[in-house]
Order: sequence, then structure tokens, then C-alpha cells
Amino acid sequence: MNRLFCTTLVKYSPRNVVLPSRAVQWPRTLATTASNRHANTESTTTDAQHYDIIIVGGGMVGTALACALGKNSRLQNKNILLLEAAAGFKQPSTEQYSNRVSAISKGTYRLMRTIGAWEEIERTRVKPVLKMQVWDACSDALITFNYDDFAENISWIVENDVLLASIYRQLEGVPNVRVRYSSKLASCELIRDGADRSTVRLADGETLKCDLLVGADGYNSLVRRQMGVQNFALAYNQMGVVATLRLANAPSDNVTAWQRFLPTGPIALLPLSDDTSSLVWSTGVAEAKRLLQLDGDSFIAAVNAAFHKPMPRNTLVDDVMKGVHSLIKQTTGQRLEAAPVVEAEVASSRAAFPLGLGHTSTYVGQGVCLIGDAAHRVHPLAGQGVNLGFGDVQTLVDVLADANYAGLGISNVSELLKYEQQRLKHNVPVLLTTHSLQRLYTTDFVPTVALRSIGLTLTNALPPVKKFLMNYAMS
Repeated sequence: MNRLFCTTLVKYSPRNVVLPSRAVQWPRTLATTASNRHANTESTTTDAQHYDIIIVGGGMVGTALACALGKNSRLQNKNILLLEAAAGFKQPSTEQYSNRVSAISKGTYRLMRTIGAWEEIERTRVKPVLKMQVWDACSDALITFNYDDFAENISWIVENDVLLASIYRQLEGVPNVRVRYSSKLASCELIRDGADRSTVRLADGETLKCDLLVGADGYNSLVRRQMGVQNFALAYNQMGVVATLRLANAPSDNVTAWQRFLPTGPIALLPLSDDTSSLVWSTGVAEAKRLLQLDGDSFIAAVNAAFHKPMPRNTLVDDVMKGVHSLIKQTTGQRLEAAPVVEAEVASSRAAFPLGLGHTSTYVGQGVCLIGDAAHRVHPLAGQGVNLGFGDVQTLVDVLADANYAGLGISNVSELLKYEQQRLKHNVPVLLTTHSLQRLYTTDFVPTVALRSIGLTLTNALPPVKKFLMNYAMS
């Protein structure tokens, strides 16, 4: 795994072509109109089939990249195409919260402000997090994160649908970005394969060419497979169970995120409103399937037990922790706050998805690069998955803008390697840390419980260390 994380970089020769921009038209609803379908499939000449940049994947990260590229003043001469396999853009529900949410870091917040999406997010739905409490079910170890006097947010909880909708709305005013729906990638040919430009073939047989192909097509990325690079993948044999929950005794502002580490994996409550929170419960596959099959009352009882029920404790661990608390002049258990009690589940909000780790050996090649889950995949316990992807977006835009301004070309490998090198410095430590925490906290082996409890307690007792960790995670 370490060999793959410490990437071997392959160099190619540069190439760049600049063509005129094209206006964007995209549907506002899931059902694409006949006129939009016509607009999406127009242009039959060779020139019309060429784009400077083609982005494969219209999820949150791919769409943010298209918007950020189109709005960058140094890249406005670039013709950009975003390919999305879905039939059209779906507006978020105005009646209930989605069960898939993200904890947005400060870095992502800055990116959303830069592309103009943050005001739309605020007008729709967003909940700030001022404090986070994490504790161990097998000991009295805990850690809390917050800024002094709660002067700053440590993150924001945003539904994925709301975030995506807010980015898509920005594309209405970006003339050099075009969005094509119902455009499933069938295959692609890269410059390294002997082509003069990267070529993508759609499922309907249409062929498109570009100077730079960006794979934002998830952890099963076809673009990555075509690059022929090694990809380390590890299934955790876990699933993340998600649901939207109503709280019985939530604080009036509900601005705390709660996470308890159970022997089977972490369970978290993320605030959505004053009385509603989003559940993310990582557990074994068999247990996840059982939770999905429970009736509403039984499921709520299971959630409350997971947050509040005492777990078996080992006397050796308790004795060790008494010594640690004595050493740092703290009284055992005094600062642990009880998580809110859940009273109901929002109908039809329960679902589950598999969890795993992934990292590709190389992010870039001649005229091609990877972002988001196509390049890396992490456990959700630290809430860093989509933030890593948005970090990729910001760095790639900066690198391409500088290269284009300097006349070095957007497909130049030596320039693309700058993107890779900058992101590896951030992504690899996060991947290794989340993987280590996943292994460390999915066991009740006594020596491991003792060691992790000591580490968590000592970290909590050292404010400078906590602040560093918080700032790094939220950067």
C-alpha cells in the first residue's frame, strides 16, 4: 500500500490547442426537453467535436471543476465540455432533507464562494457546526473540537443534492462550459496510446476529441482504467448506513456533531436543523443489512442504544486511564456530554453504501488527469472524502490557469505533475490517517483499546495539537 501511495511519476511531452468557446444550455429538471436534447447533440463538423477540456462525470466534484475552470479569468478562452451519464439535473427536494450529506471544510467553503455557489447554498439549506465531540465506547477517552468562544465554524453540513444544485445554477452564466446529459462514456483513447489528442467514445457511438481529458467518474473510473495505472483498492467489509432523524432533546441551536466509536465502527450525528440530524453509521455488512430491515421503532431504538448504551469495559483499560487522567490533572468522564436522543426517523430516508479505501499510483498523464474518487477513496469517519475532491479542483484550476497564462499548454505533463505533487502532499496523509483510525477503532482488543484511549486523551489535553489537527482537516 505504501508503495502505491508514494507515487511513481511518468513523464510525457506537452501539447496544446486553443479553440473558440461555446455557450452552455442545460436542463433544469430531470426530464430533458426535446430542444435540449437537440442542443446537446448538435454539431457534426470535425471542429465542433473538439474541446479543449472534457470532464467525464457530472457529480459534485466534476461539476465544480467545470464551473471553476469556466469562471477563471485565465481560462476563459478554453472550450469545456462536461459529460454526465444521467438524463438530466434533478432539483433537490423542498419538502425533506436528503440522506446523503457532506461536512464542508473551510477550503471547500472558499471554493464555493469563489465560483458563486455559496450564496445559493445559504438560500437553500446549510447548517454550521461549531463543535464536535468524539468518544470511545470501550473507555472514557474523548476529544472535543471547537474554536475559542465558538468564534468560527469548524465545518458546515450541506446535503449533496443542495450542493450540486447550487453549482449547476452557476453554470447558467458560464459561456465557455457546455453540459451534455445522457452521455455515458463507452471508451476512451489517450495521447499515450498514439492519438494526437485524447478521444472519448460515447455509448451512442459519437466520438469527441480534447486536449485534456479529466476523469471525475468515481472510484470505478473508466478513465483511470484506460490510463493503465495501478490502483490500490481495499474493501473494509463495512457499509455506511445513512438516515435523516428527528431529535427529542436537541439543544436549541443544534450545532454539535457527535461521533462515538463502537467496536464495530463509528456512528455519527450531523446537524441539519434545530431538531433534525443526519445519521452516518459505519458497521459490518451483515449488521448494516439487518438495520435496513428493522421497522422504524426498532431502528430508532438501535440508534439510541449505539449512542447511549454502556459497552463492556476492561478493568485494565480503566486503571490505565485513571493513571493518565491523574497525570494530566483531569477527572475521568467529567467533560463527556450526552448526545441528543433520537425520537423518529424521516420516512424513506434509510439507505446504505459500501465502504472502502482506494488510491491510484498516478494522477496524471499526457493530456489526462484524475480528480476526486477516481484518484482516491477514503472512509467517511473523518468527513474528508468530498473535501479531498474539492481540494483537487482548486489545485488543478490554479495549475491549469498558470500554465495557460504562461503559454505552456493545458496538456503538458510537467505542468500537470505540479497538480499531482501538491495533492499528494495533502491526500496521502489523510488517506493513511483515516485508514489507521478505521483499523484502530474497529476492535475491542484490550492493548489496542488502551493505547488508542491514551492517545485520544493526551491529544485532547494539548490544545495546540488539537488546533493543528482541526485546522489541517478543515483547510
